[in-house]
Amino acid sequence: MRFFASISYNGSGFSGWQIQQNAPSIQGQVQGALSAVLGEKIEVTGAGRTDAGVNASFFTVHFDSGDSRLLAEHDRIVYKINAILPTGIRLSRIYRVRDDAHARFDATGRTYCYYIHHGKDPFASHFSWQCRYGLDLEAMNRGAAFLTGIKDFSCFQKTGSAAVSGICGVRSASWSRYTPMPVSLPDVQYSVFTITANRFLRNMVRAIVGSLVEVGRGRRSPEWIAGLIESRDRNAAGQSVPGHALFLTGIEYPENIMNF
Repeated sequence: MRFFASISYNGSGFSGWQIQQNAPSIQGQVQGALSAVLGEKIEVTGAGRTDAGVNASFFTVHFDSGDSRLLAEHDRIVYKINAILPTGIRLSRIYRVRDDAHARFDATGRTYCYYIHHGKDPFASHFSWQCRYGLDLEAMNRGAAFLTGIKDFSCFQKTGSAAVSGICGVRSASWSRYTPMPVSLPDVQYSVFTITANRFLRNMVRAIVGSLVEVGRGRRSPEWIAGLIESRDRNAAGQSVPGHALFLTGIEYPENIMNF
């Protein structure tokens, strides 16, 4: 039987999603906890490969198991898995799917959020990037509008990436103000960039944010983003922003793989 599992994780302290030698990974922790509770060797496949320090409030993995307790004793099994997982990782749900369902290749959409604060905030600093420049969000949104559509986003891809194609379909991309919880400081501004696409290239969101910051600072025009995409030149784009403020917040799947 094939199962999907929904997890959340704080990326700090991990080398990223994918298992690496001599470095702690989220994948390794999840596999170890599932294997220990189910009493069999479990290998999990994730919906993507987040980099070191990047967080996920919603992430999906798939794995195979013949253990019927996953259906009959769901809550008990989830409780036991969470008791083994480190504090920075939480498993919230396990559910059966089609035997050919794939957490990565069947995903039809993914949403990322990147958080920025302007002004020193000791409460936001763990999950938000302190931007020391004044930013024009209206100009940044005009620049972000050039991201939507099916395009080659190679200019935002990490140099040396093994991706075969740079083509991605971006459905939406925009900046907005938000109020962090549980604490916000009255003299600090908080902004979030939200982007949804069918797929993302390695380091793509962080490079996009860095490029839009150039627009927000007034160093580039919003139209520069359109020319940048056409150039496919990573060296022409802005610097990548830090990973600790990036969250994978949603993954979409067709309903027909969740019919059990």
